[in-house]
Amino acid sequence: MYLVIIFYLLLFLVAFLYSSVGHGGASGYLALMASFSLAPDTMRSTALLLNVFISLMAFIQYYRSGHFQWKLFWPFALLSIPAAFFGGMITVDQGVYKKILALLLLFSVVKLIGFKYQDAAPKKEQSLVVSLFIGFVIGLLSGMIGIGGGILLSPLILLLHWANMKQTAAVSALFIFVNSLAGLAGLFFNGLRLNPEMGFMIAIALSGGALGAFLGASKFNSTKLKYILACVLIIASIRLMFT
Repeated sequence: MYLVIIFYLLLFLVAFLYSSVGHGGASGYLALMASFSLAPDTMRSTALLLNVFISLMAFIQYYRSGHFQWKLFWPFALLSIPAAFFGGMITVDQGVYKKILALLLLFSVVKLIGFKYQDAAPKKEQSLVVSLFIGFVIGLLSGMIGIGGGILLSPLILLLHWANMKQTAAVSALFIFVNSLAGLAGLFFNGLRLNPEMGFMIAIALSGGALGAFLGASKFNSTKLKYILACVLIIASIRLMFT
């Protein structure tokens, strides 16, 4: 019973932290479910479905705050959506699956604490060809692993100086939403299986995600939250790497 309570408290926290920076949280949900030994055949689909709800909520908040840029979003999404669909149809070995997930979590940590970005830095013109390539690669990985791809897209946008922090969060949120839907569609053809407690998990994640998205988009600087999230991801990545 205590483990169940701890699991749902952590689920709330993960949804809150991720949504505050415009992410859906799939990588965190996957690490959490793996740590609590949930059924592996339901993890990817469960994480993607949670991603759909939380990323949409985050996008709405950032959109309402005026941070979304369509011209920045569509080149990434054009090839990522079909790539995520096909990625969802690919079955990944569980050992390889955990290692890839661990590496992606570490990539997220690098983005959160190892990269200092100044909003005042000059913006550069977005490259259509590079954006299409990035979208395709991230989309394929997203469908295969069961994430929306925001932890990969956000740092790339910032490193390329194509947008500021808030604009990146808005684009990432919608990118995660469409990729998660595409990945779920691909999983459907292989027999979609969800956790039996899916309804309750969505309710808990939505409550955390709603609060995080609202505060992240309009109320506070999320620097401290990013460092907390980075610590959680490091622990989860190490656990996945050696299990």
